[in-house]
Amino acid sequence: MLKHIFDIWRQVLSYKILNVKYNHIYSQNQKSYVYRCEWATNGSQADIEYHDKEWGVPVHSDKKLFELVLLETAQAGLSWSIILKKREGYRRAFDGFDADRVANYDERRIEQLMADPSVIRNRLKIQSAISNAKAFIKLQQEYGSFDSYLWSFVDGKPRHNHWKSLIEVPSRTEISDVLSKALKKKGFVFVGSTICYSLMQAVGMVNDHIVQCFRYKDLISMKRDSSLRSIPI
Repeated sequence: MLKHIFDIWRQVLSYKILNVKYNHIYSQNQKSYVYRCEWATNGSQADIEYHDKEWGVPVHSDKKLFELVLLETAQAGLSWSIILKKREGYRRAFDGFDADRVANYDERRIEQLMADPSVIRNRLKIQSAISNAKAFIKLQQEYGSFDSYLWSFVDGKPRHNHWKSLIEVPSRTEISDVLSKALKKKGFVFVGSTICYSLMQAVGMVNDHIVQCFRYKDLISMKRDSSLRSIPI
């Protein structure tokens, strides 16, 4: 009888010890766990870093905006992860994303880029980078900056959405439709509505982090702090 009671007590004690250990591990995990948008959580380290540091942060530097225009248009038909992996290759190949230099690329330079494995070797996309650089410069001359033109489509302020899951996030909107048509009229190519909306997300015109994501609140707070309005070049 005493042995039976002892065995029961030992089992209870073991359970309590295991439970304490489990709760400790769980609480430790809870402290270190960061909730991100699903596309970043399931992506590469480069995806995570881009999500945590750049995606959705308002960009107002024309040089940075040209970089993102070039990369987003190169993305057409591909995943953003592929472009991120080649980002530094693009930076080297396209003269640090200098719009003035890219606008002056000739056929010889196009052939050099077609032989460069660090970029997407698609002739139409390489030619589009040159065409878009020229259109980009014209907009700068017409509006004072590309930033002024682009952000006018959201009245100069980020639009904070309230998505609860990745499924809710749209791939295009009425604003991206309007932006796409406007950019095409200005001479840009590879700027369909989906690409335009992806650009809007990248440069912070819209905050499409899901509400549970730790970056969602970060971007909301940036709205109240003008010193955080743009990311460094």
